[in-house]
Amino acid sequence: MAGWTTTTSAPSGPPDVRSAHRRRRAKPVRAVADDLSPEERAVRREAVGDLGSALRDLVDAAVLTEVPVAELEAVTSATRQLAWRRRAHGRGPQDIATVDDLATGERWYSPVYGPGNPIAPPMVATDSPDGRATGHVTLGKPHEGPPGLVHGGVVATLLDHVLARAVRAAGRGGMTATLTVTYLRPVRLGVPLLVTAKVADADGRRTTARARLVARDDPGSTLAEAEGLFVSLRPDVPADVLPPTGPGGGDRHDRT
Repeated sequence: MAGWTTTTSAPSGPPDVRSAHRRRRAKPVRAVADDLSPEERAVRREAVGDLGSALRDLVDAAVLTEVPVAELEAVTSATRQLAWRRRAHGRGPQDIATVDDLATGERWYSPVYGPGNPIAPPMVATDSPDGRATGHVTLGKPHEGPPGLVHGGVVATLLDHVLARAVRAAGRGGMTATLTVTYLRPVRLGVPLLVTAKVADADGRRTTARARLVARDDPGSTLAEAEGLFVSLRPDVPADVLPPTGPGGGDRHDRT
């Protein structure tokens, strides 16, 4: 693909950054939430959330901008320097962030609801023990598919997340085995959305749940609906198949 380069060697950049990169590759550090006290985690979460919000503003500006090429080049250079600073102390792809909570499965970098993830909308979700879940979200230009409309893959992601949350709330757990999405009406950008889900059936390791997505000001008109089949891991599956993210191994975040 033109303009995109992939490399497996140590990146170029300031010497101190290259050295940090080599040290990290030679001896990866597994970041664990238990490394922080509750007070330290709260302070770091606030900083992570603030950075995530700022980066979402940057992403939004990047997909909307029509500034001159010279300004694009200047911002590109500045952004790359900021990226190097953040990579000086990082974690591996299988490591757990220190702001995450292993006991509850809170994932602060979730692409759906994570306050620290610049591609997350982020969705605000709640659930109840009777196997129901609700999500509130408004999607902007970074999640566009057809002009002015939300990308269908993003719609499916939102539905999948709320379905999984309903299943976990019912004490079932499991991973998505199948997801069937029916798109009924276009989902417009900038419109506050409501996603609801509930468990429909449970049998052994298999749980079925159903969800629907509507505009918050027009709850009677379904924009999309989905049915998901979730299957829990067999007891004989090794524990190292998934990183330890708490009961059920799933994403959970109760920030409101």
